[in-house]
Amino acid sequence: MYAGGGRGAVAQGLAAIDVSPIEGKSGWLVRNALNDRLGAATGDNGTPRYRLDIRLDDKLEGLALLSNDTIGRERRTLRARYQLVDLSSGQILLDASDGSDAGIDVVSSEYATIAAENTALENLAKDVADRIVTKVALQLRKQS
Repeated sequence: MYAGGGRGAVAQGLAAIDVSPIEGKSGWLVRNALNDRLGAATGDNGTPRYRLDIRLDDKLEGLALLSNDTIGRERRTLRARYQLVDLSSGQILLDASDGSDAGIDVVSSEYATIAAENTALENLAKDVADRIVTKVALQLRKQS
């Protein structure tokens, strides 16, 4: 897929993607992870040829009620709906969605639970960014 290394068509295409701003903390994390991965393809972020528009759905839900009616486990899901747009023609080259989820133990320390929720979000953002980059790279490979 990355034939030619950083000078290959896919790597050059990845480096030419502008990631639109995404709302919220999860959006900030996903956008930063994407920019890290896309810019790393060649180390050069010249004039963008493509735009990546992303909408996120971040949910945290309680599971596993304990005998004292407290939540013993949570599930955090991060879903992304995204489109890769060719800036020269306005054509949508890729319209897809991806997501990931993580389980979190709810413990007696509220601080520890919040820290676990934040760590889960950081890990989910990286995972979703990796999935998006993979699908975008495959699409760019088809284009070249």
